[in-house]
Amino acid sequence: MSKNTLSIPVVVPRSPPAVSWQRHAPPAEAFRWLEAGWSDFRKDPLVSLAYGGVVFSASASLVLGLAVLGWDYILLPVLAGFLVVGPMFAVGLYDKSRRIAAGDAVDLVLTLQAAPKSGGQIAFIGVILSLLLVIWLRASVIIYALFFGLVPFPGFDQIVVMLVGTHTGWWMLLVGSCIGALFASFSFAISVFAIPMLLDRDVDAFTAMGTSMALVTANLPVMLVWGAIVLGLFLLSLIPFMLGLIVVFPVLAHGTWHAYEAMRPVMQSDVE
Repeated sequence: MSKNTLSIPVVVPRSPPAVSWQRHAPPAEAFRWLEAGWSDFRKDPLVSLAYGGVVFSASASLVLGLAVLGWDYILLPVLAGFLVVGPMFAVGLYDKSRRIAAGDAVDLVLTLQAAPKSGGQIAFIGVILSLLLVIWLRASVIIYALFFGLVPFPGFDQIVVMLVGTHTGWWMLLVGSCIGALFASFSFAISVFAIPMLLDRDVDAFTAMGTSMALVTANLPVMLVWGAIVLGLFLLSLIPFMLGLIVVFPVLAHGTWHAYEAMRPVMQSDVE
């Protein structure tokens, strides 16, 4: 019998390049992102104002709807929850900043037609953020019941006195703020870079969320400053009946894109 030797090629997988999560960005770099966001806002400002106007209209309608339905007891948690789901409405603004950086044309129709390279993966993150919002709303109701019992909500016009005028109210504010901060911090960490990445790269939602979390935790000082800027400007935008959202929301969205540009890791697709 003849002996035949079967030759099987050995495939050695390529090792992806090492990803450096740490960017060593100083905390003051966050203000440069804000400045860049303001610069993008001023270029073709009608596009950004259109997005800001839609966000303001939706927010104002939601607040009025809650008041009319008598659900004003969840108004504060809903406003806090805006920080959880807000990034989902900024995809077109991210695309505007990307177009400006590339020297491409910018108009409202193009930003509305922005096609994420990841396909429908952004919708998956939207579902996760929405679930986080629902859980936070339920948690806020439970916190209220734990401190005040099964007492009907006194109305939004009296809740301020109820919260700051009693020891129970102060403790509820403390506990509720801590728990709310955990929800907001987690949603911020998994989404702040994930949504821009899904617009920019063909990756899955879990990879994007994991990358975002890794970048935030490895660059904590500058991301804490950026988170404080986002929170501070958001609170300021609420003072004149949320009119400030028309400007603040797009500026922060543009700034977030520049944060992503500065912090994004080197991936295999970047070197092929």
